[in-house]
Amino acid sequence: MITVAEPLTVADRCDRCGAQAYLRVTLPSGGELLFCAHHARAHQDKLRQVALNIQDETSRLA
Repeated sequence: MITVAEPLTVADRCDRCGAQAYLRVTLPSGGELLFCAHHARAHQDKLRQVALNIQDETSRLA
């Protein structure tokens, strides 16, 4: 089954600092992590290793 992720909104906040989230990481356990662009970049290598899916909306910042 294919699911379409809902777009991130201004209400979605970074789990690390509380800023607006532009990246949603879905974990194999079913959990989700949200990150601002800064923390997404800072943790990108580890996130790629553990993520089932990464929804990256950082292009909205350009």
